[in-house]
Amino acid sequence: MTSPQRPHTQRVVVTSPRTRAPRAPRPYPATREIDEQSELGAVYMRSLIRAQRRLGLLLCAVVCGSVAGLPLVFTLVPAVTAQRLFGLPLPWLLLGGLVFPVFVLAGWFYVRQAERGEREFAELVERS
Repeated sequence: MTSPQRPHTQRVVVTSPRTRAPRAPRPYPATREIDEQSELGAVYMRSLIRAQRRLGLLLCAVVCGSVAGLPLVFTLVPAVTAQRLFGLPLPWLLLGGLVFPVFVLAGWFYVRQAERGEREFAELVERS
């Protein structure tokens, strides 16, 4: 049994004429909402401030937790306090030589992340 052959038909894509139409502009751009301190502008600003606060608190907790943990290590593991490196006690080297570079790196990281968040916020505001 052979099936009857159908004539070859060409496929056609059907789209709405509105798909290529530009979006209707908003009555107010989002930057104007922020400048005029409207309710929507306040929501935008609260979201930016909340993101930066979260970043700052997280970074502060990590840095302060690690620095505050050093005296705890010195207390719980007395062998660390007895160690000497380059003729200096290891706790002095850790507290004097490790803490400040950690602060500088944390500050550098915070600035980079805060700037990235502000760029994303600016893109969000421009798109809306």
